[in-house]
Amino acid sequence: MPSKAAARSSRYGKIFDLLSEYILVTNDRGLIIDSNNALESLLSRAPTHAPISTVFDLFVPEERERCARLLSFQGDELSLRSTWVLDGIAPLDVEILCRRLSSNGKKLVVLFAKDITDQRRKELDLLRFSEVMQHTVNPIEITDASGRIIFVNPAFERVSGYTQEELLGKNPGLLNSGKHSHEFWKAIWETILDGKEWVGQVQNKRKSGELFYTELVISPIIDDYSKVVGFLGAHRDITEQKMLEEQLVRSQKLETFGTLAAGIAHEVGNPLTSISSIVQVIQRTSKDEFAQEKLELVKNQVNRIAKIIRELVDFSRPSAYEVKLSNVNAIIRDAMNIVQYGKKVHDFIFELELDDPLPHIAVVPDQLVQVFLNILMNAVDACALNKGHIRIVSRNIGGAIAVTIQDNGHGIAEEDRNKIFDPFFTTKEVGKGTGLGLWVSLGIVKNFGGDIRVESQPGTGSTFTIELPLKGTADVG
Repeated sequence: MPSKAAARSSRYGKIFDLLSEYILVTNDRGLIIDSNNALESLLSRAPTHAPISTVFDLFVPEERERCARLLSFQGDELSLRSTWVLDGIAPLDVEILCRRLSSNGKKLVVLFAKDITDQRRKELDLLRFSEVMQHTVNPIEITDASGRIIFVNPAFERVSGYTQEELLGKNPGLLNSGKHSHEFWKAIWETILDGKEWVGQVQNKRKSGELFYTELVISPIIDDYSKVVGFLGAHRDITEQKMLEEQLVRSQKLETFGTLAAGIAHEVGNPLTSISSIVQVIQRTSKDEFAQEKLELVKNQVNRIAKIIRELVDFSRPSAYEVKLSNVNAIIRDAMNIVQYGKKVHDFIFELELDDPLPHIAVVPDQLVQVFLNILMNAVDACALNKGHIRIVSRNIGGAIAVTIQDNGHGIAEEDRNKIFDPFFTTKEVGKGTGLGLWVSLGIVKNFGGDIRVESQPGTGSTFTIELPLKGTADVG
């Protein structure tokens, strides 16, 4: 019958061999004294099954010197990661725990090695994924299953205007522009909670309040038990693309209505002239007070129609005006001189901030005056209920001259903002606006190769920016 010590040794030996970790015992020179079955099984998989006598034989050559230093480590325990390479076996990433052991006066080292090849591969995949996320130009966000943000990349910070600290723990609704309906977002949630991917376009709002468009892909993150544990949102900023699309649509509208305007001007102009002449003849010959009153009303309405026809003609037919190099600041002042002496603006504040000198640009001065007048008069009308403050700024922005006209009026509702350049669209009372001023102004500026942009918030005022290209310019001293 074996002794207790022998029985204990036998029991410990079984545990030693049952452990899945690779265990080997070496002396302080690296000579292997003992190893468990797990290591023996690993070595037997090598086709040549070359004998392994020292711990150094397990390591890649560049790691052997490091291993030699580790055998003389100070203290009782040390851990490290390394790679084992055996003939005919794929490299093995291992995490090693080294412990000192004294036996019969001998100093030994016990190495417990755990195979972390799969773990290391996942770590490398995660590292690559992290690098891609950090350096991609596309904004990326990750949320937990409840929709709280747990990660954003630098591109998301740049586009949204928020810092990572401001976003973490928040719901992506922080960027909600309010344009999309409750049903729109509900449909998205139903899709992604069902484990399906959602792709579409959304309009969001930056921290500054500026709107921007993104093409968004939301992918559910699903664990090994088919449970949705989070969501990855990948954005592509398409704000510039949307602006170009809107400009194209606007240009197509202008072209269509230009053709229509030419036809209207031709078909309506001649009959209108006849009506106006007959009214004037009757006014001169009739002494009836009632008739005179009604004829005056007819004449006013005919003049209003004639004004609309003139604006249509001005836009639709090729300009007979002379294009010449002009001083934009001088044209702004001419428009200001006309506007600021009207009865409506006696208590208004007009602020001029003109970048002087500006290069001269090739325009038709009378037409550009009309553009500034139209926008200034709209600003005056918008400030009718306030003490008006209108600020006009001109500056050279490199490649173009930008003229900004800002007011503190009632602003433009969001649903009207995309319509204000449409012909016959007006928010003014009947009889106080034809709805052609901004349409004609945009047509004039487009003919010069420029554009008009508007920013507005109801209750805070509007800002119109007219950009005119510097092509064909001459520097002014």
